[in-house]
Amino acid sequence: MAQKCVHQGCGKEYSNPDDTCKYHPGPPVFHEGQKGWKCCKPRVLTFDEFLDIAPCTEGKHSTTDLPPKIEKKEQAADVNPTTQSLSDKLAEAVSASATTPGRAPLAPQPAATAPPPPPESEDDEPGLEIPDAKLCRRKGCHVAYKKGQQRSDDENCLHHPGAPIFHEGSKGYSCCKRRVLEFDQFMKIEGCKTSPRHLFIGSGQDKAKGNRNGAAVGETGEEMLDTVRHDFYQTPTTVIASFFLKKIDSAKATVTFNPNALDLDLPTNEPAPKRYQTSIPLFGEIDAHKSTFKILGTKLEVCLHKADGASWPVLRSDDQRTGEILQVGRAGRV
Repeated sequence: MAQKCVHQGCGKEYSNPDDTCKYHPGPPVFHEGQKGWKCCKPRVLTFDEFLDIAPCTEGKHSTTDLPPKIEKKEQAADVNPTTQSLSDKLAEAVSASATTPGRAPLAPQPAATAPPPPPESEDDEPGLEIPDAKLCRRKGCHVAYKKGQQRSDDENCLHHPGAPIFHEGSKGYSCCKRRVLEFDQFMKIEGCKTSPRHLFIGSGQDKAKGNRNGAAVGETGEEMLDTVRHDFYQTPTTVIASFFLKKIDSAKATVTFNPNALDLDLPTNEPAPKRYQTSIPLFGEIDAHKSTFKILGTKLEVCLHKADGASWPVLRSDDQRTGEILQVGRAGRV
């Protein structure tokens, strides 16, 4: 008789207790927007990416092992009196400076917003083969495909169409009212919507069309990124811009400064490699010989040396301008 494994990250039905089980032995960790497992290092931002983190441990299936408790980050209860005193002094200084005329601060630039992903297909592509034991992609439905099974509109996929919600210790979905406290209870919340068929592979773009999660895949198998988050600030003579991309391969990355453009080719050395390759038209002209860059753990930072010392309202010449006037340098005497 088939039994269902309770190990986190597995959840498969098995009849042979000696089959290999791949699972996460540690508890899930949610901290400052990041999600992952205590037993391994990957950290992601969305819940769907969290569910796709590959199990890190192999063992035997079990129906009795209880999953560990969710990892909670405790905040310090006491505040150091010295630190509090310094904070008070800093607040007083800021308050005093607010009443003193001075130069206008540089207005922060809004971060670039990535285009929304295309909507998920609600049907499996008929001509594509579904791998055996492939789990339904819909949230809350844990049904696995059995190779060779006949498809019909009577499969009754019970799932959650909404997004996961984690707020002040409670967990649930935006599409229904039920809330629980423990993560393993959250994973067992029964779906609130029924669709005729399960969704195992959708449009299959990642295999049939050379895409991975809607992003193009290069000839070397790298995920080609259309955009990355970036921001910038400036001084009277320079513009310092940051492009946020983790684990850039400094040995292979190239940054080329041109008078009116910045050419980037940034491959990563992650297990699933990515590459950001683009040419950025700059708002103003720069001195390419004086401009520099450095590669850090989570970003590329470039220092663009202005050719004329003028203020840049935007980084890219094709960005929409906010209409704000940014003042740089020293303010005049009053």
